[in-house]
Amino acid sequence: MTTPQPPVPPSADPSFVPPSLGRRFGALMIDWVLCLLVATLFADPLRDGWPPVAVLIGEYGFFLGLFGQTPGMFICRIACVSHTHGGRIGVPRALLRGLLLALVVPAVLMDSQRRGVHDRLSDSVIVSAPARRS
Repeated sequence: MTTPQPPVPPSADPSFVPPSLGRRFGALMIDWVLCLLVATLFADPLRDGWPPVAVLIGEYGFFLGLFGQTPGMFICRIACVSHTHGGRIGVPRALLRGLLLALVVPAVLMDSQRRGVHDRLSDSVIVSAPARRS
């Protein structure tokens, strides 16, 4: 019986190629539409701007922290993992990442691995998700 080997963390993989910005942006737009729909259950997103943002931060904390993907990331076949060990980032770091993403500015300042300030401060990186099994 062989033991499955853990994935090589992106920080230690010189051949790491991040997913395209198009896939990242597409995932964010899907998540944003879902957040707008959820926010309409308890507020008017057209009148109050904070409910969809609060839902987005909560969505990131829950889905990224526990599953490594938001619904938008699942559809776009990308995932968010720890830059140093390649596993899930956990709820506290996912909430931090969501909060920093809500500030928008850190997301547009990227390094060569397409890690925004929100990724670097939460020690995360976006990777291509493994192919789905049928």
